[in-house]
Amino acid sequence: DSVHIMSEFSDRYKEGDDKKLVIKTVVHELFTPMLFTSVTSSIGFFSLMLTPIPPVQIFGAFIGFGIMLAFITTILFVPAYIAGLSADSLKQLSTLHKEAESAETESKETGGKKSLSLFSINTLVKQIAKVAKKRQYLHLFLFLLVFIWSVIGINKIQINDNPVRWFKAEHPIRVADKALNNEFAGTYDAYFVLTDTSQLPTVQELLVGSAEQQGAAPESLKSWQAETLRVFINDDEPANATTNSTAFRTTAEQLNKLVYLIEDKLFEVSTDAEIQWLESTLKVIEKSQQKSKRFTSPDVLKYIEELQTYLSSTGLVGKSNSLVDVVKIVNRELRSGTADDYILPTSANGIAQTLMQYQSSHRPGDLWHFVTPDYRKSLVWLQLTSGDNQHMTEVVKSVEQYVVENPLPQNISTGWAGKAYLNVAWQDQMVTGMLDSLISAFVIVFIMMVLLFRSFVYGLLAMLPLTITISFIYGVIGWIGKDYDMPIAVLSALTLGLSVDFAIHFLERARSSLKETKSIKQTINVMFGEPANAITKNAAVVALGFTPLLFAPLVPYITVGFFLASIMIISAVVTLILLPAILTIIYKDGGRNE
Repeated sequence: DSVHIMSEFSDRYKEGDDKKLVIKTVVHELFTPMLFTSVTSSIGFFSLMLTPIPPVQIFGAFIGFGIMLAFITTILFVPAYIAGLSADSLKQLSTLHKEAESAETESKETGGKKSLSLFSINTLVKQIAKVAKKRQYLHLFLFLLVFIWSVIGINKIQINDNPVRWFKAEHPIRVADKALNNEFAGTYDAYFVLTDTSQLPTVQELLVGSAEQQGAAPESLKSWQAETLRVFINDDEPANATTNSTAFRTTAEQLNKLVYLIEDKLFEVSTDAEIQWLESTLKVIEKSQQKSKRFTSPDVLKYIEELQTYLSSTGLVGKSNSLVDVVKIVNRELRSGTADDYILPTSANGIAQTLMQYQSSHRPGDLWHFVTPDYRKSLVWLQLTSGDNQHMTEVVKSVEQYVVENPLPQNISTGWAGKAYLNVAWQDQMVTGMLDSLISAFVIVFIMMVLLFRSFVYGLLAMLPLTITISFIYGVIGWIGKDYDMPIAVLSALTLGLSVDFAIHFLERARSSLKETKSIKQTINVMFGEPANAITKNAAVVALGFTPLLFAPLVPYITVGFFLASIMIISAVVTLILLPAILTIIYKDGGRNE
């Protein structure tokens, strides 16, 4: 905005003019396009708040509000500052402006001395004007080919991310990552989680239902039975031994608690009937406990073992570890210590014995890295040699395919965890979130363009540079094989916000000029004066402003710097060539205002 104001003022102000009147005229002419370019840029960033990723939401809100604050500051401060300049300062500004123009003219006429003005903005704009004023249909055709080429490139985009690759190839982190993964089985962890979903019997079923197996409880134990039920039901009103209010399902901890209560009661009773009933009930509970420990079951562990064998054959996993490996190692050491006994025991009791021996070791807590203490949830720990999301996605797909072809044991559910999988989940949220925000912002900006110009055609024209710039940038990404990662995803909002600015300035001022001149030819000539100069200066200043990022130590910064500079240049070129071509065709061939 400040570039447009200063450029317009420098072009209009002549020595002796009323500076306040000139700056008032400039602001009056530029206020609407500057407001809408600021609003559309803000919307591009505010659209990031629609993503389900909090850091991206904060980024979008911060930049969106910052753009509007910059607009308010510019529209208030810059005119006030210019109005406060002394006559000498304004004379110097006017003199410099005239000298630049005359130096350029002199350079052209004399051919030379190779002054920098030969490559000035005015020279560049005039060269663009020569191209834009000729062969309009050819320009349309070429831009159509570019758009088709870009769409093909977009279809080649691969969605992938790996935070380690955000560092340059020679960075110590990248070097260390490569060395570690070459020497070891893999440093990127993922966990395939298996959970037993079968329900445990309720306390009521164990205490009351056991009567079907060993008879009803003796009368002397009825009150204890009811009191025990009430403890587990957690009901304020006295529980009845025959009530059906125990709809909840018990946990392994509750089964253990029930065992302790029965064992304590055994020390208190004295009759044979009471002892017999309590011991029989205890056996029923212990059987339920044993049955509930699904991951001591030979068939379940055998399934995990076969899954690990399959994973090792895919070439996607460097190594996998699970409860199976713990059991096989202990079993080998308990038997012969040779590879022949590196196998799973054939019974649940054999597996339980190996686990009991492991818990007698010097690091018994390590067992809970692979299974929960109730043995109802276990995992397979996968080590991957690459942190690429595509690599992890392939692993997930291969496991899913294996499960389809080899159904899981009954009542076993699966899931994923670990940092490698977390990156995949993050990537999915990023892609869908960014796509939703981009589409939403695109629609909002289009509606704003139609409202600004009060014309559907002009609203559509304003979206063309944006559409071509976005498609071209992402088409290049697809063609060069660069992965679609987080920095590239954020660029969608940046592209949308920045690409439409030049089109708004160009179309708004072209429409105003057309009303005055009544000639599209004269209008195009006017537009390639100060307006095109301001657009080109703006593109050059912002593009150069991002180039220091090319020397940053992190690849995302380099990517953002390169593509933002490209966005500014491409959107300016598209605006200054495509829009004049279309306007010339519309008004000349359509006979409007001619």
